[in-house]
Amino acid sequence: MMIRNRAMVIHKGEPWGTTVPRPDGLMVVGSDHELATWLAGGRGVPVAVSAGDVHRTLGAPTDASAGTTPEVRRVEMDALRCELDGIELVAVAHVVARRGGPTGWWHGPIHSVCNTQFIGRWDVAPRGHPNDARAEVLEVHADMPARQRLEAWRRLPTARHVPHPSIRSTHGSSAGWEFERPLDVYVDGRRHRRVRSLRVTVEPDAYELHL
Repeated sequence: MMIRNRAMVIHKGEPWGTTVPRPDGLMVVGSDHELATWLAGGRGVPVAVSAGDVHRTLGAPTDASAGTTPEVRRVEMDALRCELDGIELVAVAHVVARRGGPTGWWHGPIHSVCNTQFIGRWDVAPRGHPNDARAEVLEVHADMPARQRLEAWRRLPTARHVPHPSIRSTHGSSAGWEFERPLDVYVDGRRHRRVRSLRVTVEPDAYELHL
């Protein structure tokens, strides 16, 4: 595995974002996948998000998505640029490589790159922030027994799954792997394809989001 670091965009204690009038034509999307689709399509209109792991990581704000206030907060957001066997995709929340199907969480290696704190209900990366110019990288060793995984998974909602000798937690501006056996890749929660090579790079300040 390769990990590269870079400077942070935000700093602890500093204000983040700007209060602005609610934009005309603000589009509200309902998932991480829809937000990534908007980003890949060229960002033609201003956007807010009403659900998903980006939304939850930001504290589940409702001002922009509900349309109840004349002013909203506009923030810069990072994205994840992905190469799956050379095929390029964009993600806003997370990229996970593992064995396919529901049993893939219980057997074999798991490699996750997170731009958010959460993957679904799981608090996978408690230090994750979608505008710090870095991704949180979590790897589960292929030999970790299913029973130990179950215990770790039970602790995920409260972020007590690490430290564990079979779980490696790091961070950086990019991460990449070459797999001996192909793994399924899930981008923002949706399965894309089985690959032997995966590279993910953080794109700082990739887009603006309204909260």
